[in-house]
Amino acid sequence: MKKISLLLFTIFLFAECSTVPITGRSRVNFVSDAQVLPASFAQYKGFLEENKLSTNREMTNQIKEVGKNISAAVDRFMRANKMTKEADSYKWEFNLVEDETVNAWCMPGGKVVFYTGIMPICANVDGVAAVMGHEVAHAFAKHGQERMSQGQMQQIGGLAVALGTSGKSPEAQQIWNTAFGVGSGLGMLKFSRVHEQEADRLGLVFMIMAGYKGTEAAEVWVRMSQRAKGQQQPELLSTHPHNETRINDLKNYLPTARKYAAQYNASPVRN
Repeated sequence: MKKISLLLFTIFLFAECSTVPITGRSRVNFVSDAQVLPASFAQYKGFLEENKLSTNREMTNQIKEVGKNISAAVDRFMRANKMTKEADSYKWEFNLVEDETVNAWCMPGGKVVFYTGIMPICANVDGVAAVMGHEVAHAFAKHGQERMSQGQMQQIGGLAVALGTSGKSPEAQQIWNTAFGVGSGLGMLKFSRVHEQEADRLGLVFMIMAGYKGTEAAEVWVRMSQRAKGQQQPELLSTHPHNETRINDLKNYLPTARKYAAQYNASPVRN
């Protein structure tokens, strides 16, 4: 067990610990922006070359306009909090792809894609802002880099278990490896749910800062729940919180989000 303790100590010794702005959550991150952003930008370019952009000008312009407003709010927050170097590293881009998948995402460095399939769930400009805020928040909180770091820690943890049980019987090794695999897998799912909740809350702050109606964030998940018709796997085994969980959390967090937004020159609510 000394080998395991030494290995784990080494991991945390070289890990970069920081705090997510606004939420105050502590995070461990091995991966720097210099390592991630060039690959992220290249992958985004490749994705756009291989997928069809929407020809719907109205929806495309809406995505770009909302993206510009939300990213401006994020930029304003970062510069107000002496995160100038980080703010300069973002290369914001917003595109709508012709695809019926109900999805949207943001890569590290601010590269955003909406699929046309999510637009009925957004339903209106404030719904678009809610989804945009959520996706941009993933990049702002560096969830991609953190997930990469967590994956590395999971691999190193597996190695530590293998080293620590090397003198035991094959049966004992199998038990330990299985226990680690199940435990670490559930742990990764929990981390993912934490990221989703955090992105919901940060996104709510950013959309209000940009002048959109924060009440619409919960309504997006009401519509998502109606679409799912109650078909959800147990939350413990899911990468995302249940829709009802998200709806309640967004409603409860709304007063706090408004207070944060008010500190950073929030724009008037858009009509």
